[in-house]
Amino acid sequence: MPRRKLRLGSLTALVIGSMLGSGVFSLPQNMAAGAGALAIIIGWAITAVGMLALVFVYQSLALRKPDLDAGPYAYAKAGFGPFIGFNSAWGYWLSAWIGNVSYAVVVFSALSYFFPSFGEGNTWPAIIGASVLLWLVHALVMAGIREAAVVNLVVTVAKIAPIVLFIGVAVVAFKVDIFSADFSALGNASLGSITSQVKSTMLVTLWVFIGIEGASVYSARAQRRTDIATATITGFLTCLALYALVSLLSLGILRQPELAALKNPSMAGVLEAVVGPWGAILINIALVVSVIGAFLSWTLLAAEIPRAAAKDGTMPAFFANENEHGVPSMSLLITNLLVQAFLLVTLFAQSTYQALFSIASAAILVPYIFSGAYAAKLAITGESYQPGASRAAPMIVGLAATAYGLWLVYAAGPAYLFMCAVLYAPGIIFYAVARRQNGQQLFTPVEAFLAVALVAVGLLAGYEMWTGAVSPF
Repeated sequence: MPRRKLRLGSLTALVIGSMLGSGVFSLPQNMAAGAGALAIIIGWAITAVGMLALVFVYQSLALRKPDLDAGPYAYAKAGFGPFIGFNSAWGYWLSAWIGNVSYAVVVFSALSYFFPSFGEGNTWPAIIGASVLLWLVHALVMAGIREAAVVNLVVTVAKIAPIVLFIGVAVVAFKVDIFSADFSALGNASLGSITSQVKSTMLVTLWVFIGIEGASVYSARAQRRTDIATATITGFLTCLALYALVSLLSLGILRQPELAALKNPSMAGVLEAVVGPWGAILINIALVVSVIGAFLSWTLLAAEIPRAAAKDGTMPAFFANENEHGVPSMSLLITNLLVQAFLLVTLFAQSTYQALFSIASAAILVPYIFSGAYAAKLAITGESYQPGASRAAPMIVGLAATAYGLWLVYAAGPAYLFMCAVLYAPGIIFYAVARRQNGQQLFTPVEAFLAVALVAVGLLAGYEMWTGAVSPF
């Protein structure tokens, strides 16, 4: 029986649904916690340019390299070899399932508004509830990719409505004098310089845009290849407008220190300050709906990347196993077992939503950087371009996306990069298994050097975290 393809509406919903999760509901506090209005505006400007460059990269590569499926992973491998390709797939997968852990935590943190025993989403009742949610989503995805995507489309439409309502209320309640008070926030010594404040916003803004490549990941399942580019640009513009309005309008309702002190989802606290308790109730319910939708989107994406990598021998073959509905069943099972394990870690380490999303954001930088670098490489070498075609603009866009990724590495700071090294290093074992299964040479000399360096940094990071010198939690 032929498998049905994903249409433009489902692809666009995958992009928006992947991005529009918990982050938007926590933006007021997450942004204000380390920055004032001026730095937040600068942070959004940098993010808009960097993410727009990345959007154009994925839009261009989807059309210029139609033979490459699975988005970031495929581009990194084609441009820089199998080991870099593997690490892009591994990093994307890490980001996806760690992000799902953060979603589960924040869902039950929101529900604690109604059921206090859920606490910050990392108590025993919350972990039990999150585990039930995890395996219900697992069962839904096992029923079929297209069926799950249709459910995601419905949820995406439902969760945009309360955000639009919040923006409408915030526009009416916005006060210029509150917004302009201590505009630079330099009067608050704890926030530091404008540069420090801007850096503090970077992982937050990256987190809310993770998923921009969602349509590219599903390129092999798209009904029309051109729909990938349309879905990507539509999703980006929609979410950029929502995010910027939510964070900036909130600064005209409550002052920066008040926003920074709010419990997440902080959008609830902002709306409650304007309309009373029903505003908080509405936003907490909306967050639960939104995050369940994002949880579903990222479960789909998390299962798809290892399957695609296993299909061409970059990851062990068992990741490619599918059920009768075409669902990567083994990849999905391993992914959700890891989510379950990390949910237990959050209980004992008391990990917070913000720490988890920062780790997930840092983990995805490798595939983003190499996607931009591949687009730049194609423009520089002329591969896939017609003779005489202008390559200057695509080269600039590719270099801009790469530079944005490298800036984010700098902005992330050592704690989250060390945590990523600890998580990336074990992937070498899986890479070695895949190479042996396919009778291929394990490493080139350059790849061997990179592998040794990664293991060394991972061991150092593990030691630093063990001694408490560095902690991402």
